[in-house]
Amino acid sequence: MRITRAAVLAAAASLAIPAAAAAHARISPPVSVVNKLQLYSLAVPTEKSGLTTTKIVMTVPTGIGIDSFVPPPIGWRQSVEQTGSGDNAVIQTVTWTGGKTPTGEDSLFQFLAQPSSSKTYTFQVQQTYSDGSIVNWAGSESSAAPAPTIEVKDSLGGGGVSVLTIIALVVGVLGLAAGGFALTGGGSKERALA
Repeated sequence: MRITRAAVLAAAASLAIPAAAAAHARISPPVSVVNKLQLYSLAVPTEKSGLTTTKIVMTVPTGIGIDSFVPPPIGWRQSVEQTGSGDNAVIQTVTWTGGKTPTGEDSLFQFLAQPSSSKTYTFQVQQTYSDGSIVNWAGSESSAAPAPTIEVKDSLGGGGVSVLTIIALVVGVLGLAAGGFALTGGGSKERALA
């Protein structure tokens, strides 16, 4: 059930994230609430001209519990390294391979996760290009390849309607629209190729 909701939100989020909005790997939303299950997006830009991104490896920081994943985009395969199993599984690394994201576009992957503490979490991301070159998105915020981070807080403000609530409503409406489009035949080309 959570994957279905996440898939609808994924469609909406992919509409809302411009391909070259920022020239670095990023996790969004950048601010979250502690102990709340939330949909996160990892976007990694293909910046090298004439090449494609063919592999992404994300190291999950301790304290971020990944619950499930939105299926990766067509052409991409996903594998995880974890400790434990079942309800005790802790995902440490996620690898996506097989895709071919061209110059000027982002590789976008999504997952449901829950942060366990109020603090800043730093993800390490390794990007491999079609020529075998690697970019390690693991540097400081001021570096050429900064590591993606999220800030986790105890709450996101006082009473009333928060900005996060408004954004969630907008994303939900976009997701419903995208889901309706897919159900009415917008995705028929992909189904015919499958």
